[in-house]
Amino acid sequence: MNYIKDEEFIRGNCPMTKEEVRVLSTAKLQLEDYYRVLDIGAGTGSVSIQMANICSKGEVIAIEKDEEALEIIEKNKSKFNAGNLEVVRGEALAVEENIYGMFDAIFIGGSGGNIEDIITRYHLKLKNGCNMVLNFITLDNLYKAMNTLKDLNYEIECVQVSVNKIKGKSYMMVANNSIFILTGKKI
Repeated sequence: MNYIKDEEFIRGNCPMTKEEVRVLSTAKLQLEDYYRVLDIGAGTGSVSIQMANICSKGEVIAIEKDEEALEIIEKNKSKFNAGNLEVVRGEALAVEENIYGMFDAIFIGGSGGNIEDIITRYHLKLKNGCNMVLNFITLDNLYKAMNTLKDLNYEIECVQVSVNKIKGKSYMMVANNSIFILTGKKI
């Protein structure tokens, strides 16, 4: 399994899960090549494309509401020949009843401020013993998600990741936002 570097993705002005966080998040999902996986708040599609690459015999469904992001996802889908990736246009709660079947893993990268409702509704589509992984930059959403998963009897784990990279000839260190990676295992 090879991980895709950030510079390989078509980006535009949309938010993108950075390479190191993408690698850790997909690892926390414990993906298998035949898995059926859901990506809520897909942004540029970097996580969706990476999951489609890992789950080569499975299926990935990406939900995204932003029009510019949807265009970027389609370009990345084409660039990486991700035939097992289906893109669903719309807000996660509005399209939820059109998302059929059960999933082996769920990734939530964006929630549009509805994190508790998204977790509560989509956890019904996650198979028992499988993982839901969520990324946050705000403590408020992290706290809400942790409490919601706890109330749903998930086993939870949270790690904070800070990535700093060198830039320029002087090798100045430039920091990205700290990211919280929350993993919930459905019991």
